[in-house]
Amino acid sequence: MSWRTLSERTVYENAWMRVQEDSVINPGGGRNEYGHVRFKNTAVAILPLDQDQHTWLVGQQRYTLGAYSWELPMGGAPKHEHPLDCAQRELAEETGLTAQHWAQALCLHTSNSITDEYGVIFHATGLREGTASPEETEVLAVQRLPVAQAIEMACNGEITDAISIAALLHFSARGCAVPEG
Repeated sequence: MSWRTLSERTVYENAWMRVQEDSVINPGGGRNEYGHVRFKNTAVAILPLDQDQHTWLVGQQRYTLGAYSWELPMGGAPKHEHPLDCAQRELAEETGLTAQHWAQALCLHTSNSITDEYGVIFHATGLREGTASPEETEVLAVQRLPVAQAIEMACNGEITDAISIAALLHFSARGCAVPEG
């Protein structure tokens, strides 16, 4: 037996998400109330890589955590925008970098027990530096470091963002090297 939705109720909604509470019949036949978040954007993260095996991290104070967070450059692609277009825009906005070569590396769900958030991770190579232009809500620190050091930060808990960790560990596990243009 699979889940069956009896009714849906929107608890809260804004431009980015909808919080919903559904009355359901669960796979075991029991009745439950199930709260979850439906996102209106696709999460997009970029692992920029140069020929020296360096990457860039973005640091910022995250309101939801009440803490500072180091993570890959990232943003949200509205449903009408291709994730690659978002990735290119976000990389330039947050770091000032543009890339000649792009490759989709990984797709994932960030927390599928309570949200439908879908993420896409790109590798960006053939990098050129420019001027960052972050959004008003972003006071960013940007650091270039060896990708091996960023992977270590993901492994030791210095990076806690799920999409960043997934991107870095995927890169590490596949024995990736910076692709030739």
